[in-house]
Amino acid sequence: MKVNAEGVSSSMVFLPAGQDHACLLDFFITTFPHVDQGEWEARFAEGLIFNQEGEALAADAAYIPNIHLLYFRRLAREPEIPFDETVLFQDEYILVADKPHFLPVTPSGLYLHQTLLNRLKKKTGIQNLSPMHRIDRDTAGLVIFSVNPNQRAQYQNLFRDRAVKKVYEAIAPYSEDLINQLPMTYQSRLEESEHFLQMEEVEGEPNADTLIELLEVSKPWAKYRLTPGSGKKHQLRCHLNSLGIPIRHDQIYPILTPYQEYDLDFSKPLQLLAKEIHFKDPITGQERSFASPRVLA
Repeated sequence: MKVNAEGVSSSMVFLPAGQDHACLLDFFITTFPHVDQGEWEARFAEGLIFNQEGEALAADAAYIPNIHLLYFRRLAREPEIPFDETVLFQDEYILVADKPHFLPVTPSGLYLHQTLLNRLKKKTGIQNLSPMHRIDRDTAGLVIFSVNPNQRAQYQNLFRDRAVKKVYEAIAPYSEDLINQLPMTYQSRLEESEHFLQMEEVEGEPNADTLIELLEVSKPWAKYRLTPGSGKKHQLRCHLNSLGIPIRHDQIYPILTPYQEYDLDFSKPLQLLAKEIHFKDPITGQERSFASPRVLA
């Protein structure tokens, strides 16, 4: 694996025997038909395709079978996220990061360099970092990474088996009727909606539950403590929206507001924070507890 100056990892492709290609450009066009020919030409021109010795290759270079080549994605422009992450804890097994709003955890869509994973690789020099769970790009707070690939599965199994307690805080409208019902455990069945960005509640056996508690009131807003018992996509956002108190500055619930590709508005961060995380370390047997120092405003 090769890492460029921005800390981004390369992808690898094998050149099999028994194929007849006029040159490397022809191979890439044939192997990746979903990628436009002009994109491959640009990658070669910008020196983004290498042999395993780290030498940049030309588009008209000969096809040599039974070797591996490395290549990078190319982004015309990537939105700059002007907020910093913090490393709260690091040992030989895990790294605990405190993510700002707007920063994706892993590369997706427009974001390659401006991701928590890429920033942490550059900051720590640990290229084997891997997130054990995800939080939305809009959400701030705790994300835990595995340091050693050989131990990654043991930590990921904690999340699969719901052996991790996660606690969130959210600012949402104050509701007199709802306040009188708190604390409460809200349950519903969540499924993908027709729009891939949104989840929706449907009839049927509940598959998502959230303990909702009141922390403080500052009318017309209130701060809530949310403890999910399950890990469905957008669970907290969906549940508060269904109760008539959508999270402040939510651009997906109740109304989907498509993101602008560039020149993002950072003035209204989603008021949702992954505040605490607790689990028993499967390697050391220690009880692990971490809390974000961030405060919703």
